[in-house]
Amino acid sequence: MVIPCIDLMGGKVVQLVQGREKKLELPDPLAVLAKFADYPEVQVIDLDAAMGGPEGATNAEIVRELCARKSCRAGGGIRTVERAQQVVADGARKVIVGSSAFTVQGIHRKFLRALVVAVPREKIMIAVDSLGDRVAIHGWRETLDLRATEALPQLEPYCSEFLCTYIDAEGKLQGTNMEWFRKLRAATSLPITAAGGITTDEEIHALDALGMHAALGMAIYRKVFPELFAS
Repeated sequence: MVIPCIDLMGGKVVQLVQGREKKLELPDPLAVLAKFADYPEVQVIDLDAAMGGPEGATNAEIVRELCARKSCRAGGGIRTVERAQQVVADGARKVIVGSSAFTVQGIHRKFLRALVVAVPREKIMIAVDSLGDRVAIHGWRETLDLRATEALPQLEPYCSEFLCTYIDAEGKLQGTNMEWFRKLRAATSLPITAAGGITTDEEIHALDALGMHAALGMAIYRKVFPELFAS
């Protein structure tokens, strides 16, 4: 399944390269959602919250509205059990937990145990993002001494699915690292949504053959909004 990504910053839809350089900005998230009507599900990330802004303050209403109109998986700055519960209550099909699943020492088991008690496991996705073959957290600004292949088996009891982003290729439209995703597939039996640099139909089909969904950012905006990429 192809899953379009709606990343929110300052109330607008944006696309960033490796989480930093802004390459695209669209002012109306609901209009963007309408463009994705043919896709069964979308992924919504509150980048302001993910990067350390007030928890859910900037884009929470937009996330709620998107979830009311479409099947969504939603995340970004889910730092507390209560915030995770609220996102699910607001209509998200799944809540995506990222940095809060980790500490500088590794897996944040205390938080995850509390989370899986408060939120049904089938509603929880954990984002395991990698930069330079290390798990990256806090808006991809900090890396841990932990590989994604090491993290996935330890996280299985606390979620029903993983979102794995290959940050090194994110937003560059130059293709992704299929070998990395093959290693992830061998590390866990849970469903995986792949992200980060996925550009071609061949990559999407290859991921599908591995049993993985493909979350598309820049590549799908190039397809849906070709006028924005005209040279």
